[in-house]
Order: sequence, then C-alpha cells, then structure tokens
Amino acid sequence: MSTGDLLNIQPTELKFPFELRKQSSCSMQLINKTDQFVAFKVKTTNPKKFSVRPNNGIVLPGSICNVTVTMQGQKEAPPDMQCKDKFLIQCVIAPNGATTKDITSVMFDKEDGKVIEEFKLRVVYVPAHPPSPVPEGSEEGSPEASMVEDRSQNASLPDAVTRSLMEPTEKPSSAEKWSRMSKLTEEKASAVQQNQKLRQELELMRREIGKRRGGGFSMMFVVLVGLLGLLLGYFIKKP
Repeated sequence: MSTGDLLNIQPTELKFPFELRKQSSCSMQLINKTDQFVAFKVKTTNPKKFSVRPNNGIVLPGSICNVTVTMQGQKEAPPDMQCKDKFLIQCVIAPNGATTKDITSVMFDKEDGKVIEEFKLRVVYVPAHPPSPVPEGSEEGSPEASMVEDRSQNASLPDAVTRSLMEPTEKPSSAEKWSRMSKLTEEKASAVQQNQKLRQELELMRREIGKRRGGGFSMMFVVLVGLLGLLLGYFIKKP
C-alpha cells in the first residue's frame, strides 16, 4: 500500500496476467483518509495500450474508489516478460460537495501553496497459466502414474483387511484373568444371597397371609354365634 496525506493506494504495483492477443485487467483502490473531498486523476505512459475507468473522479471523505485498468491484447511478448509502462496518480483537495463534472486540469497544476500528492505505480506481467512444478524425469502426476497408483492402492486394500481379520487379538494378562475371575465369583455369591433372601421373604409372606385368613375365619364364627344367641334369647322371652 502506498500511503500519502490524502489517499492510500493499493496495490503498490499493477499485475496483469499476460496472454497473447487477450485482454487482461487489474484493479486498484483509492482510500480517502481525510474528512475532505479529494479529486484524483490517473495518467499512464502508454494510453493506447491501457484504458482506465474511471480515469478521474472524487473520493468522498472516508470512502473508497475502485479503479479498473484494462490492458489490450498484445501481439508479441516482451523480452524476459518485462514491462516498462508506468502509471501516475495525482490527487488534490477539492471543494466540499464537488463532483466529477467539477474536475478540471487546472486543479492539478502545481501552484504555490497547493498540495498535490503523486503516486507512481509500475506494471508487472504474470503468467496467465503458470505450469505445475513437476521434477524432470519424474512421471508423478501423469495419467499413467495415477492409474498405477490407484491400482496398487485397490490391490492392497483387501490384503490389509484380510490381515486385520487373521491377526489374533491381544491376549489378556494373568492379572486381568484373576481380576475377572474374582469379579465373577463375587457376582455369583451376591446372586445366591439375593435368592435366599427372596425365598425367606416369600415364606414370611405366606405365613402372614395364613394368619390373616385364620384370624378372619375365627372372628366371623364368633359374630355368627353371637347373633344366633341373641335370636334364641329373643324367641325364648317372647310369650
């Protein structure tokens, strides 16, 4: 990022994907870091080769203006892919409320006391389709190599599954065996105690039910005898 008192410009260089007879574009951002209106103008050393949209304008306070630069398709590549073209961005404080229609060439004249910032950006060519880095003499990445690798992986998969099934599981140690036997013995003894306890409770319940039935029958018999006695006494006393 190029930093000034009025604007910040990014990126610091314009990178164009280079491909013969094809247009390419890149963009840059003009960031107003002040609370004033800033006018800008974009110039290039090769206006027939590049088009800039917009090539001038107003950046509002604290806002961003996007500028797109398009390079025409070239008939031949330059030596060593080096480009000598450059861009110049000029900016100056504009009156509040100014618009693009208010911009004139006089605004960018370097007069006494007028602050005009300038940013210079160079042009860089980058390959449109960079080749993948494959070492020489290596067949890695070729379709044949990929097919062979896939076949070898598919062939090794059943072998790995078979080995995993045939391999014996890890045998427990003597301590683990003794711990398991002790645990089973304790569980068996606990189950026997529970069984005996349930039997005792069942026997007690049976005895209790028998007592309740016997007591109920005796009480009923006493009540019946009492009623019969009362009836007999009533009839005996009756003349």
